Amino acid sequence: MKTSCDLTGRRALITGASRGIGRAVAELLADHGARVAVHYGADEQAAAHVLQGLSGEGHAMLTADLGDPVAAGDLAGRAAKELGGLDVVVNNAGIFVTHDIASLDHENWRKFWDRTIAVNLNGPAHLLHGAIPLLDAAGGGHIINVTSRGAYRGEPEAPAYGASKAGLNSLSQSLAVALAPRNIKVVGLAPGWVLTDMTRDYLEGPGGKAIRDQSPMKRTATADEIAHVVLMVVSGQADALSGAIIDINCASHLR
Repeated sequence: MKTSCDLTGRRALITGASRGIGRAVAELLADHGARVAVHYGADEQAAAHVLQGLSGEGHAMLTADLGDPVAAGDLAGRAAKELGGLDVVVNNAGIFVTHDIASLDHENWRKFWDRTIAVNLNGPAHLLHGAIPLLDAAGGGHIINVTSRGAYRGEPEAPAYGASKAGLNSLSQSLAVALAPRNIKVVGLAPGWVLTDMTRDYLEGPGGKAIRDQSPMKRTATADEIAHVVLMVVSGQADALSGAIIDINCASHLR
């Protein structure tokens, strides 16, 4: 899916942009003229590499622990200060930690649960609380929340992840209605497995075939495919999608 659009003058914050889906989104939006704030959590070197490779000028690089409510709440304002405003927010950053409710004591269960919810759900919520006035000041904009098919099919080995993504779906739809009068469009993207530099070894290893066989296409999505859906959403050519959760999983899970 390729969308022809000119994003010159648009300013976009992409969380988790040092690798994988976030990197692909940052590169594609920059290729179409946007100024991009590359957010990273820990890997400064990877984020700097992404920043240096972006097309155009005027980009920025920011770090923040999205599990910290204050840091998450301040991130949009910091991005807007660097970019001169904000038009697009892509909440892509997230963590996936396995934790078995039947075998963990409560202290460790709570640790895994609280950290996952803090980063994957509370972080985007706090970030968006800071971003909405900035999008409003720009006359509207687009919010894209990257969720997961796990919100629907479940994540038995990582229940906090599934719960966080289900919550992010609901947040996306709630905000789509609440923010429509402000000309702010909100869309959720729910990928399944995605082939990236992070998952390549696993998907090309012994367990990869079983994952690909979940799809009648016998494949997984790519980061570039996710990025092109983001481009379509922010292009302004498909604003009727606001409120939608778009499945991108090669027909591996239907609802």
